[in-house]
Amino acid sequence: MRLLLVEDSVALADELLPQLRSEGYACDWLVDGRDALAAPGVDDYDIAVLDLGLPGMGGLEVLAAWRRAGHRFPVLVLTARDRWTDRIAGLDAGADDYLGKPFHPRELALRLRALLRRSNASPAGAQLTVLGITLDETAQAICTAAGNVSLTAAEFRLLRYFMLNPGRLLSRSQLQDHVYDHASERQSNVVEVYVSKLREKLGRDAIETRRGQGYCFVGQRA
Repeated sequence: MRLLLVEDSVALADELLPQLRSEGYACDWLVDGRDALAAPGVDDYDIAVLDLGLPGMGGLEVLAAWRRAGHRFPVLVLTARDRWTDRIAGLDAGADDYLGKPFHPRELALRLRALLRRSNASPAGAQLTVLGITLDETAQAICTAAGNVSLTAAEFRLLRYFMLNPGRLLSRSQLQDHVYDHASERQSNVVEVYVSKLREKLGRDAIETRRGQGYCFVGQRA
C-alpha cells in the first residue's frame, strides 16, 4: 500500500519511516504543506498520515483541499494540539482518525491497519482472509493447515495489495505504484518475478494473468 507521510519533524519521520516500511508500506515523505497539496495528483495514495502544524500551509488547509479535489483515501491526522476543538476541526475537514503527540509507533501502525480495513470493507483483526487465503499481517506469513508460510517483505506487500483488491484487474504500473517505493525495485520485470514467487506459495491459479492488461487475485477456488 502506498502511504504519504507529511511531517516536518525530521526526528519523528526518521523514527516512523522504517517502522512503516517494515509494516509493508511504500512510503513518500514530505515536510511542507504546499508540496503536500499537489502530491495526490502526482501519485495515487492508499492512505496518508498528515501533521497539522506544517510550514508553508497548515495541515487542515491541505486536508480540506484534498477533499475538495475528490481525493478520498483515508487520512490520519497527527498533532501536538490537545484541545477538543482542534480534534473536531480535523475530523470536520475530512480526517478519518486522529492521533495526538506523543504516541507509540505501534499504535500508529495499528490505526493505519484499521483504517485500511475499514476503507476496503475488510474484517478487523491481525489475519486477513480473502477468497480462501489467510494472511497473518503481524507475522507477514500465509496461514495454512500445516502452519505459516513466511513471505519476504516484497511478497507480503504485493499479496496484501492483491487481497485488499480481490477480483480487481490491476495493471503492472498500478502494482508498482502501490507496492514498491525504492527506484531499485521498479525494474521492468519486478512484478512478474514476485507474482511468480507468490504462485509458488499460493498455487498457480491464485493469481490470474490477463495478457496485455495485468493481474487479478482470484484466491483458492473450492
